[in-house]
Amino acid sequence: MPTAVAYAAAPAAAAPCPPHVAASARPRAGGGLRIRVPLRLVVGAQYADAALSVYIKIAALAMRPENCRAEVATIATYLCLSKTAVERALTQLTTAGTDGIAEVITVRHTSRDGEGESAERWVRTMDSAELFVWLPARAATSLPPRQLRLYAVISYAQIRRMPLSLAELRAVVRHQYGDSAGEPLGERQVMRLLDGLEDTGWITVHRRQGPRGRHAYEAHQRPLHPVLDDAAGEPSTPPAAAAPAPAAPDIHDGSAPRTADGSPSREDHRTDRPGRKSGLGGGIRRRRNTGSYGPAPVDNSVAATFRGAAQGEKRSNSQAGTYRGPGLQLSPRVWQVLEPVRAELPGIRTWVLRRIGQEIGLQLSAGAGAERLTARLLTRYSRLTAAEGARRGDVGRWILGAGLPRHGCRLPSCESGTTWSTGDRCHLCADIAAAEAERLAVETAAEQPAPQPEPEPAAPARPPTRWLPWPPPPNPGPEPPGPAEREQLRAAATPAAVRQALAELGAPAAIRLYGRALVLPHLTDPEHDGGTPA
Repeated sequence: MPTAVAYAAAPAAAAPCPPHVAASARPRAGGGLRIRVPLRLVVGAQYADAALSVYIKIAALAMRPENCRAEVATIATYLCLSKTAVERALTQLTTAGTDGIAEVITVRHTSRDGEGESAERWVRTMDSAELFVWLPARAATSLPPRQLRLYAVISYAQIRRMPLSLAELRAVVRHQYGDSAGEPLGERQVMRLLDGLEDTGWITVHRRQGPRGRHAYEAHQRPLHPVLDDAAGEPSTPPAAAAPAPAAPDIHDGSAPRTADGSPSREDHRTDRPGRKSGLGGGIRRRRNTGSYGPAPVDNSVAATFRGAAQGEKRSNSQAGTYRGPGLQLSPRVWQVLEPVRAELPGIRTWVLRRIGQEIGLQLSAGAGAERLTARLLTRYSRLTAAEGARRGDVGRWILGAGLPRHGCRLPSCESGTTWSTGDRCHLCADIAAAEAERLAVETAAEQPAPQPEPEPAAPARPPTRWLPWPPPPNPGPEPPGPAEREQLRAAATPAAVRQALAELGAPAAIRLYGRALVLPHLTDPEHDGGTPA
C-alpha cells in the first residue's frame, strides 16, 4: 500500500459550520461505535501516530449536540497520552497541508466576562469519492497510537481483500523523532508490534495461511479479551508506570537482536569492535589486580581444539590451519543436536564448528525443534556410515552441507517428504511427485513416433486411355497433282472445267490447279458470283 494513497482524497474546503451529528459515525452495533476515518490520515507520512488516536476521539466526542468541548488535558487522559503529544497532533490535524485540507475544525469561544473557554472541535465532512476506513471508537482508547495505525491498515486491507506483506506494513509505521524521523521501522520492530497487537485480541495472525506463504491478518470489530471501553462518562486515570525492567538486549528501539535470533548478521565496527585510539571514551582500560598477587590461573579442561591459546601457551606461527580466535562456546541445545556425531567433533576445526553452531541456532530460532534436528542428523549420519563404511573427507563440511539442511517442499512441517508431527507422507510432496510423473509420461509419449496405419491394397491398374484429337481435322481432300499433271490440265482446260473446280474446290484450290490467268476471269463471271457485268 503506497504512501501516495494518502493524497487520494479530492480537495475539499473547510466546513464553515459543524456537520450533522451522525455524518461520520455508525450506530453502536456489533463492536460498538465506529468512526469513518480518511485513509490519508492512516497512511499519510505527514501525520504522527498520535494524530489518528486524537482524530477518532474528537470525532466520537463531536457527536454530542455541543460537539467536542473537551480540553486538551482531558483528551490526553482519555487516550493515556501526554498533553504535549495531543497538542502536537492537534496542530497537525488543524493545519491545512499543501492540498488545503484540514481534518479538524476548531472554533474558540470566549465567555461574556472575557475569560476563554475550551475550544469547540469537529471533523470535516468527507468527500463521497474519498477513500476511508471504519474504525471502532474504543480502539483509540485501548491501543497505543502505533498499534492503532497498524490495526487501521489491516482493517482497510481486510475489507478490500488485499494481501499484506511485512514490507507494506513497514511503509506505514515510521520513526517519529531523531535522525531517522520519517524512515520506516525495521522488520523486527514491526513484527514485535504485530505480536503485541495480537496479544491484545484486536487482530488474529494466521501464519503462513495467506497467498504465497504470507501471514494472513484478520481484524476484529471488538477485541477477543476485555479492554477499556470508552462508553464511560468519566475519563479513567492513566495507569501507574511499571517498575523498570532489568537491562536486556531486546529493547523496543535498540539495535540488538532478539535473544532467539542468534548472532547479528553484520557487525558495527563503531560499537562491536571499538578501536584503541578513539576520540570518545579513549582506549580499553584494564582492571587492576586485587591484592598483592596476580590472578590465579584458570583451569581450562577442554581440549585444545575447542579453545584458543591460553595464557602461557605458545603456538608456532608456521603452523597452518590453526584457529587463533576466541574459545568455542556452544549452548546445551547445540550439543544435544550434535549428539549423533559427537565422536567426530574433535577432528573438526574450531571455525567450522562455530559455523555449525550458528546454523543450528538459526534453525532452532526458526521453529525447528532440537529433537527434529537430532533425528535428521542421526538418520543421515547412519546412512553415510552404512553406505561408505568409513567417513572420509571433512566431516564438518558434510554436517553443514548435507547433514543439517532440511530436505522437502516449502512447507515448514515437511521433513524429507514426510510430515514431522504425524509421520504421514506430505501431501504437497505427493502432489509434486504426481505432477512430475505425469509430465514425464507426456514427454515420453511425445518423443515416441506415432504408429503408422497399415497400407491399403493397391487398386487394379486401369487400361490406358486413348485420347482422340478434338475438333477433328478438316478433310484434306484429294492428293494435289504434280507439275506435269497441272500443265496438262491447264492445256486442256475449258471454261466449264474451271467453273466446276471453283464450285467444288474453291478459289485457292482452283488457282493451284489452273493458275491465276485461267481462274481470275471466271471469278467475275455474272453467272458465278451473281453480279452484273462490268
